[in-house]
Amino acid sequence: MRTAEHYFTVPLDHFASPDADTPGETITVFAREYVSAEHSEADAADLPWLLYLQGGPGGRGNRFTALGGWSKAAAKDFRILMLDQRGTGLSSPVDRNTLPARGDAAAQARYLEHFRADSIVADAELIRQALGSEPWSIYGQSYGGFCALTYLSFAPAGLREVLITGGLAPLNGPADRVYRETFKRVATRNAQYFGWYPEDRETVNRIAHHLRITEEYLPGGERLTVERFQMVGSYLGGNTRVDALHNLLEDAFVETARGVRLSDAFLEQVRSLVSRAANPLYALMHESIYGQGTATDWAAWRVLAEFPEFSPEASDVLLTGEMVYPWYFDQDTALRPLKDVAELLAAKSDWKPLYDPAQLAANTVPAAAAVYHDDIYVEHGLSLETAAAVRGLQAWESGDFHHDGIADDGEAIFGRLLGMVRSVRH
Repeated sequence: MRTAEHYFTVPLDHFASPDADTPGETITVFAREYVSAEHSEADAADLPWLLYLQGGPGGRGNRFTALGGWSKAAAKDFRILMLDQRGTGLSSPVDRNTLPARGDAAAQARYLEHFRADSIVADAELIRQALGSEPWSIYGQSYGGFCALTYLSFAPAGLREVLITGGLAPLNGPADRVYRETFKRVATRNAQYFGWYPEDRETVNRIAHHLRITEEYLPGGERLTVERFQMVGSYLGGNTRVDALHNLLEDAFVETARGVRLSDAFLEQVRSLVSRAANPLYALMHESIYGQGTATDWAAWRVLAEFPEFSPEASDVLLTGEMVYPWYFDQDTALRPLKDVAELLAAKSDWKPLYDPAQLAANTVPAAAAVYHDDIYVEHGLSLETAAAVRGLQAWESGDFHHDGIADDGEAIFGRLLGMVRSVRH
């Protein structure tokens, strides 16, 4: 493959009044172009663009070392533009070190108001125009699919076709209903997993009991609590990852001179799963992706009270999914300096709309989405509700894949969705 790096200067606030006396602040947005070496440079220059919108929020674009899976399939017909969404990767990154430059917690929160899907889409439109592209194709995975719906809502003229995998967001309603459904899905997935690995039911309970009575510390010096250990349930969200949970648990304990302790190998692996040092925006902005006109107010934490089986004190502790809780900002060193900012974002009640239901109901852009029956991150029923609200969107339902379907068989999934939108066009 061949690559090219692109840096763009964009407004921090795309929606500021144009009558301002002074130019508004700008930030840098980075994207990397990937082209198959099977195309000559001259032929590649004539290929249409495919913008890839990464999952998250808070995750940088993929760094490919080779084309494979969906990217191999896409590179046959497209130049792929891999975007680092604002605040991630090389796009004016946001973390505990950079945010304090904005000022106090209130100033930091005001800054982060500009890091949602509406601003990401506005960045993409400026980038498309800067590249001299006609309406382009976009592919959104997970949160990238949420951004694709925002794109269809507010800038459909920039789109040729839209592909979405595991990313049909609910268009309305409070965040509470999202977590109410996803807690149910995660509970079901726990039961399925422990059906496959019944010995791991005892191991998880043993680890939880051990952590209640013994202080164990992650390699960075943070104490590992039961509730933080439960976060390893992120492994449950995929066919390609779920068996790795068993591999993690099988060597959790080791005999030492101090008695039975958690092994260094186990603690190091857990650290990599539960730390948000690499993507603090995920914790800061996660619930805001559901915020439209009302405060999210730590929705997952409040809804958790309805599901006592997820309590860290439960007799048979269940593992959790992608929910974000306020205690993250006490227990994670990378998040502690951002606790006040997180509280302000959770309390913010005047979030702007992320979708235009009327525009989506009148949509004319060919669109297709893969909806996974057992997805623990983007709930199946809510996804179908959204699919029905977007005119012409074709939903392909599958029980063969989970949220990480494109890691499982991305080439086939991409090809199927592209064929669906092209069949409509022709």
